Formats: sequence, C-alpha cells, structure tokens
Amino acid sequence: MVRPEVVVEGTDLDLSHLHEAVRPIAALPAAERLGYVRADRWIGYPAANEALQRLENLLAWPVKQRMPNLLLVGPTNNGKSMIIEKFRRDHPTVSHADREEIPVLALQMPSNPSVTRFYTTILTAMGAPLRKTYQIAHLEQVVLQMLRGAGVRMLVIDELHNVFGGTGDRRREFLNLLRFLGNELRIPLVGVGTHEAYLAIRADDQLENRFAPLPLPRWEPTTADACSLLASFAAAFPLRRPSLVATPEMTSYLLTRSEGTIGELAGLLTDAAVAAIECGEESINQRTLQLASYAGPTERRRLFERELT
Repeated sequence: MVRPEVVVEGTDLDLSHLHEAVRPIAALPAAERLGYVRADRWIGYPAANEALQRLENLLAWPVKQRMPNLLLVGPTNNGKSMIIEKFRRDHPTVSHADREEIPVLALQMPSNPSVTRFYTTILTAMGAPLRKTYQIAHLEQVVLQMLRGAGVRMLVIDELHNVFGGTGDRRREFLNLLRFLGNELRIPLVGVGTHEAYLAIRADDQLENRFAPLPLPRWEPTTADACSLLASFAAAFPLRRPSLVATPEMTSYLLTRSEGTIGELAGLLTDAAVAAIECGEESINQRTLQLASYAGPTERRRLFERELT
C-alpha cells in the first residue's frame, strides 16, 4: 500500500492520519491552515446520521391527511442546528424561471412567539416582501399560498423551546397553529430544541401523538461512539502529526472538560489545533490542550460571576 505523502518545505511527510481531502491542506502555510481549522465542518457520527436518515424518510413520505412529524431534542450546543443545516444544504433551493422551489424551509422560533410574528418569520425566511397592513387572517392566507407556491415539503422550526417565552394563552395559540399548519399543508413539521420543547409539545395531546421525539443526549466517555467521534475530529484538522485523542483516557478528559456537548467539544479541539499549529507541535496532545484558550461552560460562568463581584 502506497503511503499518502505530500511535500512540505522539501520534506516527504506521511499524512495517512488525515482524511484524504484534508491532506493537501496540511501542506499549506500556517495562516491558511488556521483559517481552515477555525471554519465550520461537518463531522458525521451515528446519532447525527440517524437523524439525517429520519429526515430523509419524512421528506419522502407520501402525502396523507395526517403527516408524521419529528422532534429533535437535546441540550444546547449539542449539534441539533448543525444537523438541520446539513440536511437543508443537501436539499437546496432550486431557482426556476418563474419561481423558487424550497423543498426544506428552516426558520427559528421568535423569542417571544405569537401567530403574527411566526407568520412574519416564515415570510422573511422565504425572502418575501412584508407589509405592515396585513391583518392576521390575510397574513395566514398569504403564508399558506407562498408555502404551497414554493413547493415546501418540510417545515423545520429551530429553537422550538422559545414557545415558553409567551404567556399561557400565547403558548396554546401557537400549539394550535402548529396543528393547523400540519393539517392544512400536509407536510412534515420538524421541531428542534431543548427538553423544554418536548414539554411544550407534550402539553397538547394531539401534537404529542404526532411528533416522534429523537433525543441527542450528552456524550458519555464510556461509549465507543465517543472515541469514534474524536477520531473523526482528529482526522479533519490539517495537523502534520497524528493526534492520539481517541483513547479512553483522552476521551474521558475531553468530554469532562467540554461537559459532554459536541459544540463545546468542537470548540476545545479547535482551540487545541490552533495552538498546535502556532507552537509548532502539529498535534493535539496534553501540551496543546493546556495551551488552548478554551474555557468550558462552568468555567466561563465562574469567570463572569467573578467579574461581577
């Protein structure tokens, strides 16, 4: 088997520890590699791949009177929005001569939800012009007409837990709205949020029966998936030496320090990879992890509280 090698400053360098697409980037100057390290990237793992497959199944579901829905639930910064963005990119908007076709429309629940604000958010997500003179009944018909005209086949609502930002009457009104949209459009609805989103859906028996929950729990260092995830991260950073992070000891250390969410873990590993390039170590190890500027959620809160005293 031929070793994958690149020439870096006149030296053959074995980069077999990296994904094939990343190897040429490892030969670039430090400044360019730092930009690549800091950019967003998709890291596949079993739970994310399962979520994507569930979304694909829903998108292909035949139209029926009562469409199935999905509720993607997990702690903050645990990859929910990244999964939705990946799915949306896999089903991009298609421009036609007379219209735009939007198979997957993703939007964020307003922080203080109401029917009017939600409908306005849909129009904004579709790039539609807004009029201040819309009455609620007219606004509703405009939104339904535009969703049908754009061929929307799935509506994704991120930050669904924001429904608790409204009063009791507002929450009930919005839950009724979700049920109405599902019945009227006959497309799958996908809710994305924290445990509070599940509690909101559970408050309505009919919605609870329609939304199948798919949890994304915090990562535990004892699982094989955690080691696999770390190995995928290590192979995605353009470092010129292997990063031996997929061991039980390192997995436990990294997940404890990042407090078990994939967003925090990515932040820690990114800062360690930056330190590895800047100090010339070219590997994520104990030294570069100590040099990393990363602070976990608890540490950030402690530092903030200290500044207030």
